[in-house]
Amino acid sequence: MKVGKESFKIESDVRITSTYTIAGPMEGNGNFGSYYDIVLENDEWGCDSHEKCETKMHKEAIKGVMEKAKATDESVDMLFGGDLLNQIIATSYSARDFDISYVGLYGACSTFGLSLAVGAMLIGGNYIRNGIVCTSSHYATAERQYRYPLELGTQPTPSSQWTVTGAGASFLEASSDRTYPKITGVTIGRVIDMGINDANNMGAAMAPSCADTIMQHLSDFGRDAEYYDMIISGDLGKYGRQVLHYLCKQNGYELANVLNDAGAMIYNNSQKKSVQGGSGAGCSSIVFNSYFYKEMMRGNFKKILLVPTGALLSKIETLQGETIPAVSHAIAIEMDD
Repeated sequence: MKVGKESFKIESDVRITSTYTIAGPMEGNGNFGSYYDIVLENDEWGCDSHEKCETKMHKEAIKGVMEKAKATDESVDMLFGGDLLNQIIATSYSARDFDISYVGLYGACSTFGLSLAVGAMLIGGNYIRNGIVCTSSHYATAERQYRYPLELGTQPTPSSQWTVTGAGASFLEASSDRTYPKITGVTIGRVIDMGINDANNMGAAMAPSCADTIMQHLSDFGRDAEYYDMIISGDLGKYGRQVLHYLCKQNGYELANVLNDAGAMIYNNSQKKSVQGGSGAGCSSIVFNSYFYKEMMRGNFKKILLVPTGALLSKIETLQGETIPAVSHAIAIEMDD
């Protein structure tokens, strides 16, 4: 049901009944290493290229969540997902190995949120019974596509972030089992462009869209920020998180007690090369599907607003001086009282 300007209330029970995560070695050494299902020993995972490694991660994450859910190709109605590569090849090349209807989606680093939203609305509207959401990213593939090949040895800027190597999958289904978290509402964000044209400053480019989506979500549902145990932006990093807090506070929304960012959380302080933290379509996916999902299942979080953020850029356009539009989508995930 449409609520307010940009939001939708999911009126029937759409629950996340299983998750699966695969993380790269740097991510495994970060704050959530013990929560991931698989931590790779290296960034190639026995593959001939980093692109093939990302495809393998994506496919194995789908297989892993299906095994946990005791699902088969015949029992899964739809596969949703995306990645950062041209024509979302990691996702599409993975999907060809499953006999499942496929919806490929692209929202840059916000793709996990977009995929959860589309899946939840289709299940909530009784169009399908269940679906798998999977998104991925890889540091080396993203650097090659959006900035420079690693062989150049380009030094990171103080505002840059480290693209997460990882893939995360969620199994969504119509279920009345109250032991699992359910998606209760989604807010589909608008594209916001505040004139940032630095491809190494994603936090500043994405924070305005994240602020806009969070404020619209709270307005549409008539909630204060404290309704949630935590509001988690997706990929802003430490600096972008500060910008987000400032923008919301300037508009009368105080988030200090509940705000955090998956990109700012994923690495620890000793991992200096991450600079401002993580980003990528795999960032919010592996952080939610590992740490936050498991902590919700343990009863440590009851209500979370997940807001993955995406910078809709290409290397060609930024080199031509074009600015960077961004979009963010909010997903309300709650445990039953």
